[in-house]
Amino acid sequence: MKKVIVSLVFCVSLLFSAEFYTYEEALEIQKTSSKIIMIDVVRDNCRYCILMDKLLEDREFSSWIAERFIPVKINIEHDKIDLKLDVKMTPTFYFLDKNQKILKMIPGSWSKEDFKDLTKNIKGE
Repeated sequence: MKKVIVSLVFCVSLLFSAEFYTYEEALEIQKTSSKIIMIDVVRDNCRYCILMDKLLEDREFSSWIAERFIPVKINIEHDKIDLKLDVKMTPTFYFLDKNQKILKMIPGSWSKEDFKDLTKNIKGE
């Protein structure tokens, strides 16, 4: 019974966490959307990346992200993309317009309120 409950809780948490796309998928979606691409750059065993992942699992916050951005997660130890990002620390968030121009870069781990405040005025062309 305990295993069933743990499995159920895990499945429900997956339903409410942010859906991340590949960079290529995000570029396709952006062609027909007014949303900005948000790239979450992480690495393995990054304590602050894990903290932000937990925040992105929050139902209300992940909905807020999905309304405004096309979220992409890139692990710099495993994933390769055709974009020059100057990553000095993880996590780092990059926000890109339709021309793949970086509109804003936000390094570090943040509270829900601070992250919303830092990103609320990001606008594309």
